[in-house]
Amino acid sequence: MKNFKYLLLIFLSFGLVNCESELEVEPAQSVSIGAALGSADGVKKVLIGAYAEAGQSSTFGGYSQIISELLGNDDEVSWEGTFLAPRQFYTKSILSDNSFVGSHWVNSYEVINQANLVLDNASKIDDATERATVEGEALFLRAMTYFDMVRLYGGVPLRTAGVTNYGADLDIERASADAIYAQVASDLNDAYIKLPASNGEFADKYAAKALLARVHLQLGNYAEALTAANDVLANSGHSLASSFAGAFNNDSDSSEDIFAFQVTSQDGSNALVTHYADMAFGGRGGDIVVDTYRSLFDSTLDVRRGFFYLSRDTGAICTRKYTNEYGNVPTLRIGEMHLIRAEANFRLGSSTGLAPLTEINALRARSGAPAHTALTLDLIFNERQLELGFEGHILHDKKRFGKSILGLSSNSPKLVLPIPQSEMDSNSLMVQNSGY
Repeated sequence: MKNFKYLLLIFLSFGLVNCESELEVEPAQSVSIGAALGSADGVKKVLIGAYAEAGQSSTFGGYSQIISELLGNDDEVSWEGTFLAPRQFYTKSILSDNSFVGSHWVNSYEVINQANLVLDNASKIDDATERATVEGEALFLRAMTYFDMVRLYGGVPLRTAGVTNYGADLDIERASADAIYAQVASDLNDAYIKLPASNGEFADKYAAKALLARVHLQLGNYAEALTAANDVLANSGHSLASSFAGAFNNDSDSSEDIFAFQVTSQDGSNALVTHYADMAFGGRGGDIVVDTYRSLFDSTLDVRRGFFYLSRDTGAICTRKYTNEYGNVPTLRIGEMHLIRAEANFRLGSSTGLAPLTEINALRARSGAPAHTALTLDLIFNERQLELGFEGHILHDKKRFGKSILGLSSNSPKLVLPIPQSEMDSNSLMVQNSGY
């Protein structure tokens, strides 16, 4: 993706319409979305715009992960920044006008709409193989976004057709969570069929299958999660980075990255660095700092326990996962697939690929952690915290494991985001979540 300029505005500045008559060409700086979608080249550039939107700070460039970490943690981390919106996640007292929530909602539907527009207009691409790849990428992005939303908000409006007339009546009811999950799974299965096995820095078939493994694990469909994760581990060609540090802060994808959002000094954004790092690394000084997280480790030999530093700005303990301002944002990595396969095997009493204890110990060995002699679900849950900390998994893991969060039950309405007030005001068919 680093070979492209992401923002939709960029491709709208190009002449994407047929230039048979110069008098019929719209001004380059004001090309309509209809004109942009009138050619195969335009459709592909809209897809680039969808990647760009998905990688913005408001969604997978940071907010999606930060919301999960601050809302899902007890005292393992704390919010020390001055922004009010993240503090509300940390204290579990979110208001419907929370700016992070509002930005996340709007940006998510921008991604979904651009993906829908690509799917609506993919027929403009004559080459069947190229058309299938473009459709698969759009399906992947739509599925990833809806999966993120349903886990945070519950059922949300389900749109599967693009909107170009913003003056039309856009009121729409919420679909059920089950309907959203069904759409996500359908999109990912279709994407897997359409996408190639390798697709550079863009989504490929194994990115779709890795996300499907995550979806099935969240739903408790362990046999399906096992099949999907094993497919990725056995066939994708991805492998663990040689060191734990090697999985993070990379300018280009590592062997471990199944899919990562690309960031450069010109394109993309990384709010994780902004809020986790001190100023020397391009952050704000350590808004999110470690409190008791390191107490989760069972050995001082585990390099993950020492993967932190003292902020030179505040003296706070900060994670080393986000110290490259222009580093890619790991979104699906092979370490997670090992954890999914191990957990699914353990719950099913099977040993597909590897026995679950062997798999967990192999992952621990990369970090120098001593091997476990036996395995329990609590140990698997803890191992996910140690390996995937600060990557946006904790809220969803605690919910599916039935863990309480700061005294709240895992199904507490306070652990579900409110529908943004702006959406409530503009959509007459919208119903607010309980407790807001």
